[in-house]
Amino acid sequence: MKASPQLTAQPDWVEGEVIDVEQNPFVGLVISIKDKLGRIFFGQSRYFLALK
Repeated sequence: MKASPQLTAQPDWVEGEVIDVEQNPFVGLVISIKDKLGRIFFGQSRYFLALK
């Protein structure tokens, strides 16, 4: 998956491996990814794009 710069505060989209998906009763679907540098980003599914 790729995480949006709006979520990561990075200049470009961050690519990472999905490590968790949960249904949060307050904000909906929450996705967590881990990038190649070991950083973990998580947030609402609207901030993520699936890779082909």
